[in-house]
Amino acid sequence: MKNILDKLYKDNYLNKEEIIFILDNINSKWESYLFKLARKTLFRTYGNRVFVRGLLEFSNYCRNNCIYCGIRKDNKNVDRYRLSKKEILSSLSESSRLGYNTFVLQSGEDIYYTDEYLEDLIKEIKLKYPEIALTLSIGERSFKSYEKLFKAGTDRFLLRHETANSTIYNNIHPDMDWNRRKGSLYDLKKIGYQTGAGFIVGLPEQTNKVLAEDLLFLKELEPAMVGIGPLIPHPNTPLKKEKIGSPEKTIILIALTRLLLPEALIPVTTALNTIYKYGFESGVLAGGNVIMLNISPNYVRKKYEIYKNKETKDAKELDIFRKRAKKIGFIVDMERGDNLNFRGNKNV
Repeated sequence: MKNILDKLYKDNYLNKEEIIFILDNINSKWESYLFKLARKTLFRTYGNRVFVRGLLEFSNYCRNNCIYCGIRKDNKNVDRYRLSKKEILSSLSESSRLGYNTFVLQSGEDIYYTDEYLEDLIKEIKLKYPEIALTLSIGERSFKSYEKLFKAGTDRFLLRHETANSTIYNNIHPDMDWNRRKGSLYDLKKIGYQTGAGFIVGLPEQTNKVLAEDLLFLKELEPAMVGIGPLIPHPNTPLKKEKIGSPEKTIILIALTRLLLPEALIPVTTALNTIYKYGFESGVLAGGNVIMLNISPNYVRKKYEIYKNKETKDAKELDIFRKRAKKIGFIVDMERGDNLNFRGNKNV
């Protein structure tokens, strides 16, 4: 085990069989060693900084029917909402006053927000806050759409691939297609976005072989950001009886991702923090270096219910995370926190 982990630390690469061996055989002793190597890699690239993002969930309408997600189209128990441009700008204004320099605008795949609507919104945001980093997480769109939104001023785009196994992907995403999702990720990179991918831990039929394929897909894609979170099935979905994904395995996969992609920005996801009290600390000590705090208006936060009991940490809770980070030897960094490969940007 030590030889394989040392090889991964040195080369930032393993083949599928070596990754499967780690996942099949790792124990508490080797977990500690893996996490140590992941931290060394993180310190070498970004130091002991944890970057903070302001997350604005501006619509819970979605045209898709992902079978684990609480805001899927066919869930009739959702209290749907859409934030107006005024509400979005108001939320960003408050967060800017708190010192945030990077915003993530997230929604279901809601075609109400046309390219023209979003272009106008993005331009207005960038006119008012020219130095901030703006991220969209709004699902699959056409190449032309992505291109328009990039030219309007969007810096980053999050689109988790969710699983690199085409059969599993197509099974959990009715009327969607793995090849289209993969193509969208490469479109985003081609256009010039700091592109984010990532996967879910604990999906039905997911094996260590499948997880190895996820990691190797990430190595092939080389995204700027990687989000890895455990499955938390919503009770109003076809996967309601499925087990919750393992937080321990999620943390191992964060560490492996850090070693495979040293310069990636890796959030400690809301899902991990929801099911694990010390998710933030454990994720950071395994190589994670991003935390997202909620800047959505209070009156809609509970409506964005991808899964039940979602942990919603408020943007104003910065001091709490500063203290939690300090206890484990890290500092909260409020700058843009760009991926190191985007050296033309500030505060990398």
